[in-house]
Amino acid sequence: MKIAIATKANGTQVSGHAGQATDWLVYDCQPGAPLPEPQYIQLTKAQLPHHFQDDGPHPLHGVEVVVAASAGDGYIRHMEKWGAQVLLTGESDPRTALSKILAGEALADTRFDITTTLCKLRDLFSRH
Repeated sequence: MKIAIATKANGTQVSGHAGQATDWLVYDCQPGAPLPEPQYIQLTKAQLPHHFQDDGPHPLHGVEVVVAASAGDGYIRHMEKWGAQVLLTGESDPRTALSKILAGEALADTRFDITTTLCKLRDLFSRH
């Protein structure tokens, strides 16, 4: 199962605003195996889900779970079209979030993020 976690530029903290996140850690997890090392992906502006036109391959295609601190409804619908479930968390450490997901444990509740409110407004006019 491929799990993508939006991170801040240093890759050590889960990032909010998934639709604008450029830095991602992608884990290709195998049942019963230890936590794998992530593949680091940095998206260009044209590859950001808010800008991507779905007109070709994308580095996050094939991911089954997307993890971020916040995401708008349009982003969540967009990822569902790609076959990915979006999980939102207040957990700041990517490896802790990944470990909890793989163990079937609940993720930490999200924290307030003003960008989510702004995304909800934008989503009223979204093509997704």
